[in-house]
Amino acid sequence: MDLSIIIPNFNGKKLLENNLPKVLEAGKDCEIIIVDDASTDGSVEFLKKEFPQIKVLQTSYHPELVYSENSLELFRDSGSSSNKGFSASVNLGVSHAKSDFVFLLNSDCYPEKGSIEKVIKLFEDRNLFAVGFAQKNLEDGKTVIRGRALGKFEKGFFVHSYGSPDKTTTQWVGGGAGVFKKSLWDRLGGMDEIYNPFYWEDIDLSYRALKSGYSIRFVPDAYVVHEQSKGTIRSHYSDSYIKSISYRNQILFVWLNISDPYLLLSHFFYYPYEVIKSWVRLVWYVVSRRKNKIRSSSDLSFIKADIASELKFFLALGKRFQRKKMWKKKDKECFVKN
Repeated sequence: MDLSIIIPNFNGKKLLENNLPKVLEAGKDCEIIIVDDASTDGSVEFLKKEFPQIKVLQTSYHPELVYSENSLELFRDSGSSSNKGFSASVNLGVSHAKSDFVFLLNSDCYPEKGSIEKVIKLFEDRNLFAVGFAQKNLEDGKTVIRGRALGKFEKGFFVHSYGSPDKTTTQWVGGGAGVFKKSLWDRLGGMDEIYNPFYWEDIDLSYRALKSGYSIRFVPDAYVVHEQSKGTIRSHYSDSYIKSISYRNQILFVWLNISDPYLLLSHFFYYPYEVIKSWVRLVWYVVSRRKNKIRSSSDLSFIKADIASELKFFLALGKRFQRKKMWKKKDKECFVKN
């Protein structure tokens, strides 16, 4: 099969022990690449001993991959300072892939037998960039089917939600359970590392593809099993850190991609409004000594995201200028609302 399976890893030894044999079974004859991002749990040693047939790349051996974070270090959390981030890890893996198609898979996932074949055959469509799998998420002892996404622009920001898993349209193909055409990946420039350490990079890549005139699809009956509650991000980073990164990247997404004048006007009205509102509420909680930890934590996370995104404003503008050369569709043509 002309497919390279790429699995980014950070301290996911236990997940790999459980899932890698299932990946090997489902992806027979596929090239498998694991990109280790400065793990400290013995992941690399385990892989080299137990799975010598698998190609293991280490971001620490690639000094060109620079940890992308702001100088104020507002987001420094429990992750290692030598981490390069999800986008950098995936891009490194794709650059070493020998196949025409790359299957990005999280370490807490494995594909069900026969699902890969269902996805690959769709790439007879030369304009197709990526295909997403349905994800069987194991949550509180129940299996919930997800993977299809919807998107819209609301109150100055691009917001996303889960879509009904019985349709073939989707707003984006997830970077933890999707197959991508490598030639178009290279043409689009891969995942943008401005989003490091994680979140929104796959939404951004899919949106760039849609806006550049390519198509993406979702396959309701091609499954990966996703034990998300045990994943790397939730296991190694605090909720406030994750929320700050998500807010920051949501802001950067608009600056990088949105060109509709009305939507931009909406953004530059609501964005300052949300910043001011967060500051006012946070000060009020402090002065009045009210104990609403959830609300105050959310406000603080948004304030951190505001500062961090502003530090990347000119970098985002430069990237936006380069992206404009490939834009063929209007923003409203790219939204998948139902």
